Amino acid sequence: MSVSPDARPPLPPFTRETAAQKVRLAEDGWNSRDPQRVSLVYTPDSQWRNRVEFPCGREQIVEFLSRKWAKELDYRLIKELWAFDHNRIAVRFAYEWHDDAGQWYRSYGNENWQFDANGLMELRYASINDMPIKESERKFLWPLGRRPDDYASLSELGL
Repeated sequence: MSVSPDARPPLPPFTRETAAQKVRLAEDGWNSRDPQRVSLVYTPDSQWRNRVEFPCGREQIVEFLSRKWAKELDYRLIKELWAFDHNRIAVRFAYEWHDDAGQWYRSYGNENWQFDANGLMELRYASINDMPIKESERKFLWPLGRRPDDYASLSELGL
């Protein structure tokens, strides 16, 4: 089987190590808050479920993420591998953000991912809950962008 020039390693079948790498790469991409960049790790016809929205394809993913990050300001995310099998990965995550009125939130969730042979995500199912928090309760305090390698994980933060 040939691998596409658009492939996104690591490729399935996943090991614990390669699944964890895939999760960190996804976290890094989402922390860039660049919808176009993020969309490129999904198949052109990728299907999502994200709360009550069901984006399908890269164009709708870009539209969805653009709206998301226009609303969820100062967004910082941590993802953690939960389970994996062949071409599927389950992730738990939390992210912090505030709205334009200054109210902070911590959003908790789980995602189930399925990848094609080229390492592009073809299915993404997310379940997410938002919890209002005080600014003093924030735990994700690194500068905007990629979470530093030495920053605590969700488990280490007690989340």
